Amino acid sequence: MNYLIKNARVIDPKNNLDEICDLLIENGKIAQVAKNIKSSGAEVIDAKGLICAPGLIDTHVHLREPGYEGKETILSGTRSAAKGGFTTVCMMPNTNPAMDSAQHIKAAVDIIKNDASVNVKIIGALTAGRKGKELTDFAALKKAGIAALSDDGSPVEDGAVMQAALQEAFKAGLPVTSHAEDLKLSGKGVMNEGFISSKLGLAGISNESESKAVEREIALVKETKTALHFSHISTKESCKAIRKAKKEGLQITAEATPHHFTLTESECESFSGNVKMNPPLRAAADVEAIKLALQDGTLDNIATDHAPHAPHEKEVEFDYALFGIIGLETAFALAYETLVESGLITLKKLIELMSVNPAKIFKLEGGTLKPGARADIALIDLKKEWVYTQEEILSSSRNTPYIGRRLKGRVEHVFVSGRHVLKDGRVNE
Repeated sequence: MNYLIKNARVIDPKNNLDEICDLLIENGKIAQVAKNIKSSGAEVIDAKGLICAPGLIDTHVHLREPGYEGKETILSGTRSAAKGGFTTVCMMPNTNPAMDSAQHIKAAVDIIKNDASVNVKIIGALTAGRKGKELTDFAALKKAGIAALSDDGSPVEDGAVMQAALQEAFKAGLPVTSHAEDLKLSGKGVMNEGFISSKLGLAGISNESESKAVEREIALVKETKTALHFSHISTKESCKAIRKAKKEGLQITAEATPHHFTLTESECESFSGNVKMNPPLRAAADVEAIKLALQDGTLDNIATDHAPHAPHEKEVEFDYALFGIIGLETAFALAYETLVESGLITLKKLIELMSVNPAKIFKLEGGTLKPGARADIALIDLKKEWVYTQEEILSSSRNTPYIGRRLKGRVEHVFVSGRHVLKDGRVNE
């Protein structure tokens, strides 16, 4: 099926385009972007009042399959992604078995081909079993089709192993993403360390547990002359270290999550397991630092760290709840309201953070509306207000503190490789 999108405000930051015009999709590709396009046989979508942007790209998603299908599956997770405007997601390797061999990658690729509503790229494990001891076969994983390498969910504690990983990945041309955490410093902490954790009687996770690990990784990049991407940065100290590293010319990139720039540690006073995450929600000063780092380019992209958990894993005492939050369906609206409507960044900048930059960092197809490109497109109504309800969630899990929150900016249509996967806010079966 071919489609003609009419009268949209087409924003393509990569090609410096922001104007009211039409976009024609033919044979899964963007065929033309211009005013007054005429095409016989194409289904016409009147997008007057909507933004037409490159499909969003999430470099940090936990789809849980194989091994933890009770939390999420590739089918449910990618439907959730489509509803949020994402046309490509990168799935983290902390599945069971871990994505640490070509055989495991192939098995996941087969599921993706059958079940995925959006493009899914696999991030392979840095070390065997994600245990931080022995490097995986990077060449074999790359041949199997991975997009990057990470042990996310766990840091690589041994500096020598991390150094070797950076060097071998750089030779192989594979991005590496770091879960920067010093486990000795975070210990048995369950929330941000500070006045509130003391008041609540909960063990704290210090800012240093992240920033010291960030500083170690930066030192390794400097020594090896390689490159590194940081996952889920949450502290002002980490932002300062990354900003300094970039000024020194190091090949460092980093991401932030919506929950780390929209919520603070005060949420933990509810004792709800839905606000327990790692890194934890931080102090207000850290939230402001994250927003400013997104504004000035210290942080390069926004990723969700979508981490589904079953109710029995979250509806327990705070100490025992598992870390993590779902985020695919709320990410754009939260970012738009918090960053764009506040005047901190422009809409163009937001699209760069959620589409153009992630494509560039992870060397992914997408992030552009240039004719000839794959037709991965999101149509968004910036004026539409909506209440996020539990009933409408397409993820298999419900672990989010945003239920009941009024949001602004809703994705109405999504095209993936020219397929109309989201129509009028509903994912096509």
